[in-house]
Amino acid sequence: MTAPVLALTDITKVYGRGDAEVRALRGVSLTVERGDYVAVMGASGSGKSTLMNILGCLDVPSSGSYLIDGVDVGSLDERRLAILRNRKIGFVFQSFNLIPRMSALANVELPMAYGGVTAQERRARALAALEQVGLSDRVRHEPNELSGGQQQRVAVARALVTSPALLLADEPTGNLDTKATGDVLEILDGLSESGRTIVLITHEDDVAAHAKRVIRLVDGLIVDDRRQAPVGGPPPRSAVRLQSTPGGAS
Repeated sequence: MTAPVLALTDITKVYGRGDAEVRALRGVSLTVERGDYVAVMGASGSGKSTLMNILGCLDVPSSGSYLIDGVDVGSLDERRLAILRNRKIGFVFQSFNLIPRMSALANVELPMAYGGVTAQERRARALAALEQVGLSDRVRHEPNELSGGQQQRVAVARALVTSPALLLADEPTGNLDTKATGDVLEILDGLSESGRTIVLITHEDDVAAHAKRVIRLVDGLIVDDRRQAPVGGPPPRSAVRLQSTPGGAS
């Protein structure tokens, strides 16, 4: 039986001490199967950003266990944790986090450079990833020569290029207009259909509607966990798009 991509058991996160203590997460248990597409929602202060940081191995829980792709994160030192982040997790952030004065191609190559991939393979894989997000004609452009939507698509390509077990997207449409938001969500839908495991942090119902499963946090606890589509099927908004295509073509 294949191990889940994510398995969290009774995760807590406490900041501060005494009167200044804040319990950001208060016993979160969560399993995400391979190929699922999960939206995590919650108001400001609900704990969703803390959960994102723990899922991305950017922070450690105060207690509880976290396994990613079968690896116990709590057993890793800083060096091995950095290797795991590079190999197992692809990040997409609201603010794009592209490197200025580096081309789209160079930005996408960057995670592989840290991972020790040869220059020839880096270039080939980065070009393929940029083609996958529809930017094969923008590979030489720097971030300031790209629209916000194009920059986010470069960020998605960068997240994919290491073939991670998990694509972790933190408010990926927060800085985008309606058209660019639709473009990015269509790419994520397509990645989900191809079997990618995606966890999306969002506060927008329209964005969460694309996910196969929606989890809501309130005061550091999961208060609702609702499935919108089967793990092995297309995401719900993708299914609507396919059904509405003339002749049933995708």
